[in-house]
Amino acid sequence: MTDRVRLFQTLPHTCGYYAERTAQNLVVDPGAPNLDRLYGPALSKGFRRAGGHLYLPQCNGCQACVPCRIDVERFEPNRTQQRCLKRNADLTVIEAMPGFTHERHALYQRYLQARHSGGGMDSADADDFQRFLSAPWSPTLFLEFRRDDRLLGVAVTDVLLAGVSAVYTFFDPDESSRSIGTFGVLQQVDLARRRGIPYLYLGFWIANHPKMDYKRRFHALEVRRHGRWIAMPD
Repeated sequence: MTDRVRLFQTLPHTCGYYAERTAQNLVVDPGAPNLDRLYGPALSKGFRRAGGHLYLPQCNGCQACVPCRIDVERFEPNRTQQRCLKRNADLTVIEAMPGFTHERHALYQRYLQARHSGGGMDSADADDFQRFLSAPWSPTLFLEFRRDDRLLGVAVTDVLLAGVSAVYTFFDPDESSRSIGTFGVLQQVDLARRRGIPYLYLGFWIANHPKMDYKRRFHALEVRRHGRWIAMPD
């Protein structure tokens, strides 16, 4: 990030994690012509991609959202994660081109309806799918998890030299016992390791939050505080 990069602050809006709070984000100028080159430096400073926007929470009086990443070289799966890998050994992992297909969209809609019913996302159409999960300047691939020909999950993954970013994972809600969300993270770690990429960025960790605290269960986790990355105690 340089002094030539424009940052905008959004207006206050309802927090997506705590309904009683308001939130604001810093957003890298979405009209910047070099977003593809800005992405890596922004990622290393804690920013995250959602659709065509790179953002970082900047909330008045709240610092609950803490950027986090896994040090890929130091990572080792714990026993629960090893069991997750064995439970999903029957799945084929495919590195696929990103984008809309009717099969992916149908799975995405089923996932949202089961996990985020009434939250405003559960009626996502094809344009919503494209807008949220991809961007023309982003180096994105879709990790597909299939059993035979049946699509059970997709981990939307951005692959940069500075790090791999776990953007979003959706899966068949009838297969929740497989822990495909955890499986997806483990596959993204493996992808980063195979490509010699040092970090897997997991977005934001929120301590004690029912949907966000799980990230601390991954070994070799680092968090960004006061402008630097520090290792979280295991």
